[in-house]
Amino acid sequence: MKILLLVSAFNGLTQRVWCTLREQGHEVGLELAPAFDTPESLTRTVEKIDPDLILCPFLKHRVPEAVWQRWTTVIVHPGPVGDRGPSSLDHAILDRRTRWGVTALSAVEEMDAGPVWATSTFEVPSSITKSALYNGLVADAAVECVEKTVRKFESGGRALAADDHPREVPRTTDLPLLRRKSFELDWRAPAAELARRIAAADGAPGAPVDLGGRTLCLFDAFAVDDDHGASPGTVVGRNFEAVAVACGKGTLWVGYAAELTSKRGPKLPASMVVDAADAPYLPVPEAMAESSYRREGDIGYLTIRSYNGAMHTEQCRRLAAAVEKALTEDTRILVLTGTEHAFSNGIHLGVIDAADDPASEAWDNICAIDELCMAIASAEQLTLAAYSANAGAGGVMAALCADVTVARDGVVLNPYYDMGIFGSELHTWSVASRVGPERAAALLGEKLPISAAEAARIGLIRAVGPRDWPSFQQWLTAVALGYNEPITRGRMFAAKERRRAEARPLSYYQTIELAEMARDFFDDRHGFAEQRRAFLRKSAAAETPAKLRFA
Repeated sequence: MKILLLVSAFNGLTQRVWCTLREQGHEVGLELAPAFDTPESLTRTVEKIDPDLILCPFLKHRVPEAVWQRWTTVIVHPGPVGDRGPSSLDHAILDRRTRWGVTALSAVEEMDAGPVWATSTFEVPSSITKSALYNGLVADAAVECVEKTVRKFESGGRALAADDHPREVPRTTDLPLLRRKSFELDWRAPAAELARRIAAADGAPGAPVDLGGRTLCLFDAFAVDDDHGASPGTVVGRNFEAVAVACGKGTLWVGYAAELTSKRGPKLPASMVVDAADAPYLPVPEAMAESSYRREGDIGYLTIRSYNGAMHTEQCRRLAAAVEKALTEDTRILVLTGTEHAFSNGIHLGVIDAADDPASEAWDNICAIDELCMAIASAEQLTLAAYSANAGAGGVMAALCADVTVARDGVVLNPYYDMGIFGSELHTWSVASRVGPERAAALLGEKLPISAAEAARIGLIRAVGPRDWPSFQQWLTAVALGYNEPITRGRMFAAKERRRAEARPLSYYQTIELAEMARDFFDDRHGFAEQRRAFLRKSAAAETPAKLRFA
């Protein structure tokens, strides 16, 4: 079928739907709703395309009546049947919902009120941020709804009136938009309650609070029962960039913060915003640890954690040190992976943009992440990297420095560089050594996302494991054990040596890449500064990229 994706942004969910439909053989094009000045201009574009079906996996804009009256237009709403409103996930987390869902429904005059094509529900974890929920369980359910909708439409089926559809989640209704004021924090409240409010406001709009006489928005927070005997709102500890604040009951650890004046500033590691210089060092909650290492026999497992996948200079240096330390162990295999909700997207654009000298900070950041990549690529042990969640740019390339790279099903990779930079992380070696120079050039030049399944098909990665998180962890352990079998291990070490022998010294690739990056950062030859700011400020697209549109 000819399917048009009408969306507000080419975000992670949209990319996953894009990849899924294309791999199923459909002709897929995309249009960004913000790029149209009027409903009439959007309608004219749809008329030229004349799609069989319009899908809207992420749409904050209203579909013109002239469009949905003529073409079947299906909205993917992040709520179960009966739920309506723009703050569905915010309400679900605040209201401690234990079950939630996604619904695919026809566009009609009233928002989220059309007939239902498909729905899918899931259990909501007791502690999860809105972004993690959206990119995980919501995305899974959304793809399921899209696939059901396409099959139903192809077979001539029709949507069912919402009132006639069974409601798997009770007490769903039309809920109001929640603005930033709805998430205001009071330090006298229990830490657990504050963590929940911050989780519900994650991404946007952020949870505002007064801390040290300044108004901030807080993100990436974890509650612990520790009582330090301090007044609520007192900074009582720090650990790297995370800070701990006393609450009415317990202590709240905060990983990220943003200054709030007339507008919200960039989200930055908390200690870059909060004055915690005099606070004592405290152990951070396990769930917030930047890295964790465990050993099982001959195999070492190193898990890295980065909020939203961005890794700043000092974090990259610490992770490189963690890899180097793990490699000093008497192990034969090192497994490197991320968390359920994040892997890596490379350097930290927010910290770069907030620096007094962004070009110098960008340079330090790229050199630091290169240290991590060199540590992985030059290891004497067999290295296995696993994409546990979506990855982009330098995050994709870092994992490709390992001897073996695998991924979790449903993961979307963006194996290219944008933002007006050439890129580093040894990508001129790692990508071509896996898929050949021609395909490597296509991946880097076309700048399109690919699914884990497609990455395995073309040889960029070795295998794809289950989507379910516990099952994936078990699968990854089994994969590592399989590579540790004597015969297999011997073959892999031989392949490792061949890969090195067929290449030039790693420093050769790094030198070339950093020379290009120096020009991009310091000379700004391709507009890195402007593109970085536009990305961080989520500037609306002026036009839909030609590579995404129907020819």
